[in-house]
Amino acid sequence: MAKTKASVVFFCQNCGFESPKWVGQCPACREWNTMVEETVTPAMKSAGRSVSEAKAAKAVPEILAKVEIRSEDRIGTGIGELDRVLGGGIVQGSMTLVGGDPGIGKSTLLLQVCRFLSEAGHTVLYVSGEESQVQIKMRADRIGSFDERMLVLCETNLDAIGEVIRERRPEVVVIDSIQTMYNEAISSAPGSVSQVRESTGALMQLAKGLGISMFIVGHVTKEGTVAGPRVLEHMVDTVLYFEGDRHASYRILRGVKNRFGSTNEIGVFEMREDGLRQVTNPSEYMLEGRPEEASGSVVACAMEGTRPLLLEIQSLVCRSSFGIPRRQANGTDFNRVNLLMAVLEKRCGIHLGDCDAYVNLTGGIRMQEPALDLAIVLTVLSSFRNVPLSPKMVAFGEVGLSGEVRSVSMARQRVAEAERLGFEICVVPKSVEADCRAGSKIQIIGVANVQEALDRAF
Repeated sequence: MAKTKASVVFFCQNCGFESPKWVGQCPACREWNTMVEETVTPAMKSAGRSVSEAKAAKAVPEILAKVEIRSEDRIGTGIGELDRVLGGGIVQGSMTLVGGDPGIGKSTLLLQVCRFLSEAGHTVLYVSGEESQVQIKMRADRIGSFDERMLVLCETNLDAIGEVIRERRPEVVVIDSIQTMYNEAISSAPGSVSQVRESTGALMQLAKGLGISMFIVGHVTKEGTVAGPRVLEHMVDTVLYFEGDRHASYRILRGVKNRFGSTNEIGVFEMREDGLRQVTNPSEYMLEGRPEEASGSVVACAMEGTRPLLLEIQSLVCRSSFGIPRRQANGTDFNRVNLLMAVLEKRCGIHLGDCDAYVNLTGGIRMQEPALDLAIVLTVLSSFRNVPLSPKMVAFGEVGLSGEVRSVSMARQRVAEAERLGFEICVVPKSVEADCRAGSKIQIIGVANVQEALDRAF
């Protein structure tokens, strides 16, 4: 009997493009040094072809006008912040990818979700490829008690996992993690591009075919993206990123893709000894310990999805002892800070060319919204002049290269959040001043450009 000869192909880790030979730049996504070697057997190709041909023979198109829209039956997770990010709960038959740095709390969050779901009467299967049953039990004891509806399986063979799922028919399945799963039909090692892609595809068929809601945990690279092919994020229904500093107590769950709800929603959690606790009022949490009479401190209002979030922006500006001043930004775009300082120098005549500047978003949170521009400008000038601003003031607005202050979205909601937390002054763009005044009891200051904002805020 002749042996099947394996062939070597190269896959792009970023987009999944397949090439018969190695190339430095991927022809599909134009990324450099992303091609990795994989071994593919002819049996794999023929098996995949036969399955696809059988499915193609059964496929029948339907008339779009006659397609019935069914209501989405959502399952509450018992964690309000997670339900908010998911768009109201778990959709039956959906697949959710959860990514984050090692030790950030992905497994802890999903174990807490399993606990709430099992207590609510849902059968849950937790599949772990990284920990033993004893290790999972030790972590579960710190979270709370579990009932008989919570099942644990320590397995990495995808065929064995599929048999258990078909036999037990759980309502929710957690796979921790997708990089440890392997398919025997694929000859490459677990965690490789082909293994991750094929394993996710097999799990997707199980979730859609049996109507099982599935969570899969994905490791992240040093750039902060999910390890493996980029097509992995396109295959799943929802992509959640768990962010935050491991040495800090808070965590942020951010939705970057959601087929059943809005994107860019965030949920805020606090890590404690007994697991993660949700922070229902993140604005108040972010402003704890804020100095009252210190220069270089301004409160800004950013929007994450539909949620207004108040946070403190701090700046430290001092004369440089070197020929080239040092600039540093923590939590926001470094190039954006340099641009705003150039606007101050050109449009307001404030000489900052020989000054070191450090800008920090307190709490370790990361924000890229242009609405923070006006607050950054005010805090830089406050530190430069060593004059504190009013601790009861909030500022938001986008700053253009001509020094104009441009409008931002959802200005009314931002003002309402500032008023709810007891702030008395709100510096807003001139174009949204009338809208912000309607129904508001705090003082609204509308500014058309950076110079006017500096004159009225100090």
